[in-house]
Parts: sequence; structure tokens; C-alpha cells
Amino acid sequence: MAKPLKKTGTVDARPRPHNRTGDSTRELDRLIHERLRLGIVSALAVNESLSFTDLRTMLDTTDGNLSVHARKLEEAGYIHCAKTFEGRLPRTAYKLTATGRKALERYLNHMEALIHAMRR
Repeated sequence: MAKPLKKTGTVDARPRPHNRTGDSTRELDRLIHERLRLGIVSALAVNESLSFTDLRTMLDTTDGNLSVHARKLEEAGYIHCAKTFEGRLPRTAYKLTATGRKALERYLNHMEALIHAMRR
């Protein structure tokens, strides 16, 4: 059974587990760690921009699923969404922001450190 959450204000006071790299202050970015969001950020890291349709096809997902996950990344400032019209057809394009690129870099560095620690 989980221990009850102790709160001081709005800060979660539960102890954090230490990772094997010895750096307990770094935690995995849960926003990027989710499979589809990692796919979105990774695809945008190697492409200047991608349309909604391109991302949906690349990630083999549904419109609703992609929309929900892209919105979470956009709200965090990791991606930028631009909606335009080509004639009467709506077009949505996504780009990775500088904040998103830094977050992905931190995430990849963290994963590499974990992998390195496990192979020792």
C-alpha cells in the first residue's frame, strides 16, 4: 500500500528515488517519456516542420490521439503549432521550439547516463 502524500503547500514532499548515475536532482522528463510524445518531439527534431497528417502517418496513430499529445507538448512550450488554410482546407504544421530541443537533449542525456550506468 502506498504511503499517504505529505504536502507542504503544493510541493510534493515524497522522497525521490536516487538514480544510478549518482545525480538525484535530475528526473526523467515524464512529458517527453510517453511513447507518442517522444515520437512527436523526435520527428520534429530531425525535420524543420511537419504537418499534422505527416506526423499522424509517421507515428501510426489516430487524429484524436495525436491531437491530445501534441496539445500537451504545445502547452509545455516544447512545440509550436501553426494553423493556416490552403484555399478552404485547414493545414496544421508543427515545429520544435528551442525549449523543446533543450528538453529532448536533456532527456536523451539522462537516458544515455542510465544506459551507461546499467552497463557498468
